[in-house]
Amino acid sequence: MTLMLTSATAMMLSSVAVQADTLRLLTWGGYAPDEVVAMFEAETGHTVEVTKSNNEEMIAKLRATNGGGFDLAQPSQDRVAGAQAEFGIYKPIDLSKIDTSLFIPSMMQATQINTSFEGEVYGVPHVWGTSGLVVNTAEAGGVQDYLDLCGPDVAGKVSYRLKRPTLIGFAFSMGLDPFAAYGDADAYKEVLDQVEAKLVACKSNVKTYWDGGDEIKNLLRSGEVTASMAWDTGGWQLNDDNADITFVAPKSGALGWIDTFVIPSRGRADDAAYDWINFVMRPDIAAMITNTAGNFTASQGGDAGVDDALKLKYQASFPAEAIDNIKWYPAVPAGLEALEGAALDRINAAK
Repeated sequence: MTLMLTSATAMMLSSVAVQADTLRLLTWGGYAPDEVVAMFEAETGHTVEVTKSNNEEMIAKLRATNGGGFDLAQPSQDRVAGAQAEFGIYKPIDLSKIDTSLFIPSMMQATQINTSFEGEVYGVPHVWGTSGLVVNTAEAGGVQDYLDLCGPDVAGKVSYRLKRPTLIGFAFSMGLDPFAAYGDADAYKEVLDQVEAKLVACKSNVKTYWDGGDEIKNLLRSGEVTASMAWDTGGWQLNDDNADITFVAPKSGALGWIDTFVIPSRGRADDAAYDWINFVMRPDIAAMITNTAGNFTASQGGDAGVDDALKLKYQASFPAEAIDNIKWYPAVPAGLEALEGAALDRINAAK
């Protein structure tokens, strides 16, 4: 009897060990807080290895390994269908393994549409937010749109990234519609040519092109920069220390993004990946992530446990008309990023 019980126990432990995997997560800073990781590991038996990255690096890493090296990644929803069409680095999402009741229905539907390729869905939503303007209102209160960054009153005290959001934001501010030109490479190049000329002319206003969130926050704190393109959360975080600095939704529209969950094509721990998705979309866990990352998630009811002060800042930056005016990034057609990269290189090299 003792031998039988011992054997049964060993079989049970072996079964658990087989089911417990290491989840190699490629994600953004703040999306996998240590406390959340510890809770997940304790509840599921899986272990989690977190690699922090950004859109460009995620695509590059997965492309270099043909979709290997990670089990779950979190590119923005406009980087999914195009990357799949060009590189085949993801595998379709098995929606039967996801508790879709945990998601805000409209956001789930929009993301599924934007991440579909050849009839398959490749992404589901997680964290969302916007980029726009972060302004010291006492020093640069006249900055209300992207083009205002080129004004004489902020000369030498402006910063933005040499990345595609800058191209897109300036295009909208100039009265152009870059998203409408996505389906025509020639039309999109015409948009980029006009934006490139504007950004070259604006170079004398730029203190520096920032790369990381900490860098631009330090520049704004020190007063070296008084107006910048940046994310909403950065502006709200700065507002904690300086009431004059805050996020401003541009008149031409903030740029809205959704960071997704995707399964790399050569991932080896799919079950752990789906377990993580279902775990972090629970309202209680989603609120923990929002309180850490500063952005809200697509979790149904996930805002209930969010810090009240953050809610107030969000409401101040986004009255109803500003929310209605958000320009949500659609999927990027194959080939457009090469056009953008060439334009950004020329802007950077211009004297």
